Amino acid sequence: MDVDLIYILHDEASKKSLSIKGELHKYLVKIRRHSVGDELNFRNRDDIKTLHKYRVVQVESRAVELELISSKEEITQSDKQLHIAWCVIDAKSIEKVLPSLNEIGVEKISFIYCDRSQNNIKLDFKRFERILEASMQQCGRSSYMEFDTYKSIKEFITEFEDVKVFDFCDNILDSDADFERVLVGCEGGFSQVERELLSKKENFRLDTPMVLRSESAAVAIASKILL
Repeated sequence: MDVDLIYILHDEASKKSLSIKGELHKYLVKIRRHSVGDELNFRNRDDIKTLHKYRVVQVESRAVELELISSKEEITQSDKQLHIAWCVIDAKSIEKVLPSLNEIGVEKISFIYCDRSQNNIKLDFKRFERILEASMQQCGRSSYMEFDTYKSIKEFITEFEDVKVFDFCDNILDSDADFERVLVGCEGGFSQVERELLSKKENFRLDTPMVLRSESAAVAIASKILL
């Protein structure tokens, strides 16, 4: 924990007093050099929209004591919404870009096991959540990104007919484009069967001569729509 945090997630945030020990104590005292009188922000996972402000009242060798100053609802999230339908790729590649997608403001990711996905890939949503929490504390976001999975593209588009498709095509995404749902393929793109399923959907590409990896495309599209 060597970066500054906008707020700290703590299971006891909202109580009149907090006693901080262990690694968080080390972070606050030895790394961030907090001292008596400093004010710190906390949120509780059970009510993450509420921001709790605390003041440091005592610093000891093994504990930092804080007292509650105020609690109020303070929501930090993107003004727009984006739901990415993402054909499953290697979990490590997903994990590398999750913090960026979280900071940009992606609301939800639906992972789809498409024809060219490696079906043996297991997605650990608990691990994803831990990655997101570290990112949220650093960027200030006060809402959790949602995750779910689909067995196929057909299953997904049956539920979400309005999805736009990122693909190799002639249509370049407009600079002022605005949509809420996009499908991003895995490495190797869509199969012929999937292309037939998607033939009536609006598709687009980004204005670059380079071939983007799936995770690069997801970040680029999110940036284009949300920022």
